[in-house]
Amino acid sequence: MSKLHLVFGGRVSDPRTLDFTDLSKIDLVGIFPDYASAQKAWRAAAQRTVDDAEMKYVVVHLHRLLEPDMDAPTDA
Repeated sequence: MSKLHLVFGGRVSDPRTLDFTDLSKIDLVGIFPDYASAQKAWRAAAQRTVDDAEMKYVVVHLHRLLEPDMDAPTDA
């Protein structure tokens, strides 16, 4: 399975949190096959809104949600 990553953003009530104010206006940047490409997309989206302190973009590790044990250390 690929290590999928989701990049999205939107307006937050407080820049220190992930409390998005209007879920109907979330900007879905895309789903990416690896962290490097997701980070590149995140950086580009964040740079477009750098002057707006209430806009926040995040990278979500979808592979950790789909298969939580995938990254867990194995006890031998």
